Amino acid sequence: MSWPSFMAPDRLWMLLIVPFIIIAYIWALRRKKKTGMRFTNTTLLAAVMPRQSQWRRHVAVGAALLALIALTAAWARPNGIEMMPRERATIVMVIDVSLSMQATDIEPNRLEAEKEAAIKFLNELPAQFNVSVVSLSGSPSALMLPTTDREAATNVINSLDFKESTAIGEAIYTAISSLQQAPAGDDDSMAPGAIVLLSDGVNTAGRAPAQAAAEAGNLEVPIYTIAYGTDNGWVDLDGKRERVQPDVPTLQHIAERTGGQYYRAEDVSGLEKVYSNIGSVVGQMPVEKEITATWAGYGLIFAAIAALAAVSMGARWP
Repeated sequence: MSWPSFMAPDRLWMLLIVPFIIIAYIWALRRKKKTGMRFTNTTLLAAVMPRQSQWRRHVAVGAALLALIALTAAWARPNGIEMMPRERATIVMVIDVSLSMQATDIEPNRLEAEKEAAIKFLNELPAQFNVSVVSLSGSPSALMLPTTDREAATNVINSLDFKESTAIGEAIYTAISSLQQAPAGDDDSMAPGAIVLLSDGVNTAGRAPAQAAAEAGNLEVPIYTIAYGTDNGWVDLDGKRERVQPDVPTLQHIAERTGGQYYRAEDVSGLEKVYSNIGSVVGQMPVEKEITATWAGYGLIFAAIAALAAVSMGARWP
């Protein structure tokens, strides 16, 4: 049980009774021990008053105190956090199209496998969510501004093709700009936004990713990063074989700096699972909800335990 916030915190004064009850209980135990020492004939005393189980007494008192605490908390009308579906949001998908995406460690190649997983993710998002697509290369571009048109977004993703270089920082700035162009709601308020950034290589151009991450963090835009591909991937560039592997530390820093999450995907099934996890995260939001009944239930459970322990002390079991 986590300690919640309360709608009527002034009622928690009842908890001040708890330490006094504990002190009184300890004092009563010590007084009883001193009284028992006055009797020299313990055999006769045992015959007259059967010995009571100490642990049952402690359980009864402890459970009664926990019941008092839980019921007092319920009286103070506690609030808990419940994850509720978002009514609307804007998601910017940043997809790496650099030449390293030609690597075939993920069949048929990284880009084609990514397209399929990205479209599946797109179609699993709530229909009311706006989606934008940004290509990540040496010259990142917003290929589609935020829209709920899933068919148009699917066509844009299918049209992605290879380009030179990798400018992760510039892609983040482009994604932020696209996010800010999302349509306002009926009340003129902006929907919450997030960026999903997939990259399979190291930044080679443009402004530093850390600088862009700081800007996104200041704007409270979380970035969910995906390190895509295996460490054994390679491509042939200008007749020379080059190993291509994700810059994990950079992607981890971007996610941590912006309040997002970092993921690693080394195959198609792993990528689909990552996208599914991200969809669950961005599709919900924490909402405060009164949980008085829950804490009252805790109190009843502890009260029942205390009652059972008290009954067991008075019963003479065969």
